[in-house]
Amino acid sequence: MGMPIQYPEILSLNQGALEFDYTDKDTMLYALAIGLGTDPMRAAELQFIYEKDLLAVPTLATVVAWGAGVSTQQLGVNYKMVLHGEEETIFHQALPSSGKLIADSGVKEVYDKGERRGALIVRQTLLRDATSGALIATLNRTILARGDGGTGGLTGQLPEPHSVPKRSADKQVQYQTRHDQALLYRLCGDRNPLHVDPDSALAAGFERPILHGLCTYGITCRAVLEHYCDFAPEMIARHSARFSAPVYPGDVLDIDMWKDGDTVSFEAHVSNRGVTVIKHGVTELR
Repeated sequence: MGMPIQYPEILSLNQGALEFDYTDKDTMLYALAIGLGTDPMRAAELQFIYEKDLLAVPTLATVVAWGAGVSTQQLGVNYKMVLHGEEETIFHQALPSSGKLIADSGVKEVYDKGERRGALIVRQTLLRDATSGALIATLNRTILARGDGGTGGLTGQLPEPHSVPKRSADKQVQYQTRHDQALLYRLCGDRNPLHVDPDSALAAGFERPILHGLCTYGITCRAVLEHYCDFAPEMIARHSARFSAPVYPGDVLDIDMWKDGDTVSFEAHVSNRGVTVIKHGVTELR
């Protein structure tokens, strides 16, 4: 365990320009890993998994620069007590299906929930086209450092999460996750043993390996892409969600969606276990 959070010094931590490149293979693998392509006759999905006129699912942005970002060691938090709390991706333009990127990362803000309640740390990565320098996506990744409350940060002004409408959902869709989904998704970058090794999962308090939160996040983006964008990735301007419970590979995800103007709100549930796994979901459409 490192030093406790040093605030406001933590806000000056950064990880300068790192270069990443990704190919059409990475783009197709990501689409398969979030469940696209189960019907080989469905042309709309083929656009994301076939190199002819290939398109990128917007949330590919969360994995193309895997490893970018200020590390938990640099933050000075107890990494064993860290949970991935929220993810927000802002799309300044459609992500190309392959390319070279420059990633610049820092710490956007720290919110202190109080002693024994933890701290929320928002890390930010900017993804730019390596050639033109144009901004492609902004990733805001919030972690809950459960062991670091009372050690510094903004207090009493936690950001308000997005509220989904009170009315019944405008659309309910269902996706069956595969038993090998975490094994496929981890090849996109996140090789945390929690998602593949039964002993690591047990040590972390889970009965078996869990699905990556960002895989579930990708599936919620796919739901909006499919049902409100007619599979046009450039329509998605922002996608954000809070992770509220783990998903096990093989779970059936029930996604509730509400559309109000250019805003789609969403939640995801695993009904047979009676849990809500994604809360406060919001997608802004162009």
